[in-house]
Amino acid sequence: MTWSKGAGVPSSDPSRARPDARPAVGSRPGGAGAVEARRWAEALAAVAAAVAGMLVVAALGLWAAGADGLPAGGFGPVLAATVLMAFGAPARLEGSAAFVAGAHGGITALPLSVGLTGALLLGWLFLRPLRLHAVVTGRELAGRAARVAVLWTVALLLLAWPARHSFTVSTGEPLVDELGGLLGASPTVGFAVDPGPAVGYGLLWLAVVLAVAVAVSRRTPLPVRLLRAGPAVRPAAHAVLSLLLVYAAVAVPVGLVEAAVGGHPRQTLAVVLLGLPNVAWLALGIGMGASWQGHVSGDLGLPVPQPLSGALRSNQDVRLDLGLVAQQDGRAWLLLALAVVALLLTGLGMAMHAPPSVRPWQHAVRLAVAMAVAMLLIGLLTTISAAYGLSLLGLGGEGQAHLRPNLLTAVPIAAGWGAVAGLLGGLTARRVRRDRPGVRS
Repeated sequence: MTWSKGAGVPSSDPSRARPDARPAVGSRPGGAGAVEARRWAEALAAVAAAVAGMLVVAALGLWAAGADGLPAGGFGPVLAATVLMAFGAPARLEGSAAFVAGAHGGITALPLSVGLTGALLLGWLFLRPLRLHAVVTGRELAGRAARVAVLWTVALLLLAWPARHSFTVSTGEPLVDELGGLLGASPTVGFAVDPGPAVGYGLLWLAVVLAVAVAVSRRTPLPVRLLRAGPAVRPAAHAVLSLLLVYAAVAVPVGLVEAAVGGHPRQTLAVVLLGLPNVAWLALGIGMGASWQGHVSGDLGLPVPQPLSGALRSNQDVRLDLGLVAQQDGRAWLLLALAVVALLLTGLGMAMHAPPSVRPWQHAVRLAVAMAVAMLLIGLLTTISAAYGLSLLGLGGEGQAHLRPNLLTAVPIAAGWGAVAGLLGGLTARRVRRDRPGVRS
């Protein structure tokens, strides 16, 4: 039995078997020890490449943001903390200065450019050896995932160890700074990512990445128990992931043009290298009619374009939706047109890669479910919570930045878009197949 690339279903035709397909588990020469060593090496390569890619992207983004000028060797710890935050681990902010100064706060935000880089590298390298197999068992798939999880845990602990640092900050008043030094009350601000949450969030992130990778791949064989789910899940999952990646890819040249002509090249590059998917997927949700609640006050801000940050600048929560953003910039209505075109193409792409026997209403249901799940993830991934306060002898400053999705309305809206796009895609694909009998699905 071989795996059909297009339809995602098993085929018993020997003539269609790939000549490079590897035999089943345990039948390759070299003994069990050699096979086990090779699988550990493959897991190590996947983990090492993912961590290295994330470190490079995070380092470039932090450099563009000006973190290379942090005092007291702070760049390395901030780099490690940024990578851990890409998994969802919160950074705890705190400080102290004897009895007259104090700092408090925390940051929960995902630099999705960093996380997406790691997810793509990890998912691709995890699936690459499996694509050369004609079949795969559930035990082998679980074993490969377990090896990656073990090495991933080690990597998380290695990153959590240096992800803490403290800085002495200035109040802006030389006399107050001098008195603080004499009294031992110089204000210090530090951050730390605790190992426990880092490992917990990191393993949850890993589980989601591996599950999505297996679900979207049309070339990777599935265990026998999951064969029936493949044709139903994979076309929709692959289409929705492609939609998210296309949105992120389209945002890259937009960000580079803005960096070239906008007057703030390093700040814009920092957004591209750290939070481009945050902005792109927020634009997708807003274009579909979803909304977020949030505000920005004080000295803190969100790494988003001016129309978004301007809409959120308030001392109390505002409803961030397409209408509010359009008040800041009328071009925001283009997000609606872009969402319409992108969702219609997503529905057609899903239908063309599904078996011809699937009916249009089934396409509608499957894409509705996939879009609902995608919007749930987008909402969770774009949540931001940041608060900081510092006081010394009554002097100092503070700020807050919060953004959270209205999931109770966003998820049904996304499901509705998916149902319409899936239905229209299924009807269009049926007509294309009828007009072109030789087209492959």
